[in-house]
Amino acid sequence: MRWCYLLVLLLGALGASIAPAADPKIEAREALWAAVRAGDEKVIAAALDKGGDVNAKNEYGITAMWIAASKGKTEVIELLLARGADPSARDGIWYQTPLSQSLNKLENVKVLLKAGAKDVDAAVIAAAGRGNLPILQAVLDGAKAKQETLDAALFATAETQKEIRAALTKAGAKPLPVVDQKDRDAWQQFAGSYESEYGGVLKVEVKDTGLVTVSGTSRVAYKPTGPGAFAPLGVEESSLTFERKSEKVVRVISRRFTAEAAYFPQGSKPVPKEPVAPKEIAGAKVVTPANWPQFRGIDSTGVADGQDPPLTWDAKTGTNILWKTPVPGLGHSCPVIWGDRVFLTSAVGGNTELKTGNYGDPNSVKDDSKLAFQVVCLDRVTGKILWTKTAFEGVPKIKRHLKGSHANCTAATDGRRVVACFGSEGLYCYDFDGKLLWTRDLGTLDSSFALEQQYEWGFAASPIIHEDRVILQCDLSRDSFIAAYSLADGSRLWTTPRDEIPSWSSPAVWRNAKRVEIVTNASQFARGYDPATGKELWRLDKKSEATVPTPVLTPELAFVVSGNRPIQPLFAIKPGATGDISLKADESANTHVAWGKLRGGPYMPTPIVYQKYLYTIGNGGMVTCYEAATGKELYKERVGGTSYTASPVAADGRLYFTSEQGEIRVVKAGPEFELLAVNKMGDVCMATPAICGGALFVRTKDALVAVSRK
Repeated sequence: MRWCYLLVLLLGALGASIAPAADPKIEAREALWAAVRAGDEKVIAAALDKGGDVNAKNEYGITAMWIAASKGKTEVIELLLARGADPSARDGIWYQTPLSQSLNKLENVKVLLKAGAKDVDAAVIAAAGRGNLPILQAVLDGAKAKQETLDAALFATAETQKEIRAALTKAGAKPLPVVDQKDRDAWQQFAGSYESEYGGVLKVEVKDTGLVTVSGTSRVAYKPTGPGAFAPLGVEESSLTFERKSEKVVRVISRRFTAEAAYFPQGSKPVPKEPVAPKEIAGAKVVTPANWPQFRGIDSTGVADGQDPPLTWDAKTGTNILWKTPVPGLGHSCPVIWGDRVFLTSAVGGNTELKTGNYGDPNSVKDDSKLAFQVVCLDRVTGKILWTKTAFEGVPKIKRHLKGSHANCTAATDGRRVVACFGSEGLYCYDFDGKLLWTRDLGTLDSSFALEQQYEWGFAASPIIHEDRVILQCDLSRDSFIAAYSLADGSRLWTTPRDEIPSWSSPAVWRNAKRVEIVTNASQFARGYDPATGKELWRLDKKSEATVPTPVLTPELAFVVSGNRPIQPLFAIKPGATGDISLKADESANTHVAWGKLRGGPYMPTPIVYQKYLYTIGNGGMVTCYEAATGKELYKERVGGTSYTASPVAADGRLYFTSEQGEIRVVKAGPEFELLAVNKMGDVCMATPAICGGALFVRTKDALVAVSRK
């Protein structure tokens, strides 16, 4: 399951303070946790003697014992237990307990069971499934498992695992009984293969024992809990629900505690792998170019109606390719355009390898090379590089993610000046001829997703320009803030502290009927700010463990979304909000929130509002269309492709979705899904395209490509 891949993130990341650092309880907790991570028993004891709460939790339910079990040092676990630590504290992200995290170390299992650790049934299922006889035997000897759990574990264990089966049988496990034929016949409608948006396959079968899911050599037996609803035997707080339409299964929801994953009938709607649209008439229309001044264009909308980009092209043959210009280095920043100038940033030198795809590896790229952090200006019509300026040269202060770059932040321009941010390497402003106007040292912007440096992910928030100022959102491991800098000279106009853990979202300007405000998205809260003073206007509780998408704004509503646990929220906020506008537990709307959902938010790509609809795309290529005003889901369809980081853009009735593998899929706008074309760029694509003057400007790993009818 996905939590297995990402579990290691939590060892340090979730210890990041989301409350003011001056809080003595937070400081005591973090001192204790730092000592636990280091395995320093003397410092742990000292921290507890100074008043540290051994069972202190953060907002995600992480405790010192939870961290100790993750690290695996038995002496630390024993010390914490002796000082009153709860041996069964379950986190609120991946729902792990100290016991469930210790199933690879026999001594820790014995110590925790002796202390009365719960979650025994899950430990039996997991140990048997892994074929780990010593751990299984320790759990069976040290605690009492439910009969249903023993029977389920025996059913799931292959006949070849004779020792595991013998241990379970000795503990009292029995073969599952045969289910009534009438029930089995009724459940046949659920049998089949289902696929998640991340490509995982869930195979459902009906056997003599009832409903069974099969994955590789493992199998899980289920019991009915209601119409179309089942629960796996011996697994706590889990369920499998089949959603039907016209007597056909359209979606399967797998839940565990508050986490859920959606599966769809495999092969029910084949996705074309090649362009399906008719060839376009050659020759471009006369289009007045519209500027694309920042990430996703004007006010971050991603919409460029009237710019008439092509529907189909072929990078290999050159069909509808106006020009292709190699860009040195590695950068995921997007092209910005003003008039006939295109601007990019890049980090030149060092290791340029990327690990694309959907995975949970949190590691950073270790590279001590000297890099040149550059701003590049190209001619929009010809692709010729007009000038390149090196803003900073040196070894990066912060590492990058395996999928990231040292030039993640998209530049911003007002038609006379270009502002480029390189995170810890500074903020820079140039004129259109490449003259450096000013620079601002931002200090070290540590957007790690952990307190431990090995999990550094790099900075990614793009600057935006509003009137005479540059707005920059900096959500860090400590001392997060949002600030405004003078566009004229870089002087700081205001700074507002933020009680946030790291996020990678950019701010956006919301021009609504009541006022103009800056909207930000982050893990703990979405917020609105007065652009003149930096005063916080409102905040909305979100609690999504990592936040990347930028707010999406229309005059009527502001949309903020996130796609990581404990929730994957989508909220639509009305203009004029003040104070804390968070929804209560039983609410889906209130005075200031038009509608809200706790499931369905995308993790990486920013959504898009086009015409009357809100479109999201998940990392695995699942596109969902909502009625923007109400949040009503209109369709959810797999668009194809392996993984997505770039955000969608739209123009002239079409949506453009760019996969990491360099395939741009064109979907017809509207309440019904229709794939129009699949266009291959022939290279990795991580950046969101820009649209201007009849062309789509696509940044690949190694080049900038202008896609346009010639």
